[in-house]
This record gives sequence, structure tokens and C-alpha cells, in this order.
Amino acid sequence: MSTMNVSLPETQKSFVDQQVCERGYATTSEYIRDLIRREQDKQKLRDLLLEGMNSPRAGVADAEYFNQLRARFSEDGRP
Repeated sequence: MSTMNVSLPETQKSFVDQQVCERGYATTSEYIRDLIRREQDKQKLRDLLLEGMNSPRAGVADAEYFNQLRARFSEDGRP
């Protein structure tokens, strides 16, 4: 694993230390890694949304579409 040093103003360092204690992280590094993972997840979601927006329409998302979708999921819990 690589190491990265980050300089923070005292107020931000205090905030990070507080989050580590309050949220049950073992270390500051664990907290920062979690923040980065969450940001990566948000970026993946943004990319998927943009991909969907730019893709051709596959049909109409009306009430019947959602009823069929619910039925698919209620049958076995999977799509």
C-alpha cells in the first residue's frame, strides 16, 4: 500500500479526528479510504446516469413498465 501525506488546517484535522472517533474508524487512514471509496461510488453512479441519458430510448417508462418490473423482482428477488 502506498503512503500519502496531506497537510490540513487545524480545524479540518480536528474534524477528521472527531469523525474517526464518532464513526468508529480504527484510524484516520481508514476514514480517508472510506471517503475516497464513497467518492468513487458517486462517480460511477454519475457515469452510469450519463450513459443512460445518452443511450437510445428503449421504451416508455409508464405505469405498466413499473408494474412488470415489480413483478420480476417479487418473483424471486432478482431481476
